[in-house]
Amino acid sequence: MRSTFSEATVRLYHLDGAAEGGAVTTLFYGTLEQALQMAANQPEDMQEGLYLATDNDVVAYLDMHEG
Repeated sequence: MRSTFSEATVRLYHLDGAAEGGAVTTLFYGTLEQALQMAANQPEDMQEGLYLATDNDVVAYLDMHEG
């Protein structure tokens, strides 16, 4: 993820791979810092399907969280 400063604008979304074809649900638009806080408050099983998108990249939440 190229835009990693805390004030970068991101979209936090959940990709449900269990549904037919997968379903995408946007949870939040705002700063990276706020999105990471919101993602951390989600249930662990949901965190596996969370992604952060900027205008130039997408990264799995757990990759950001563990890195």
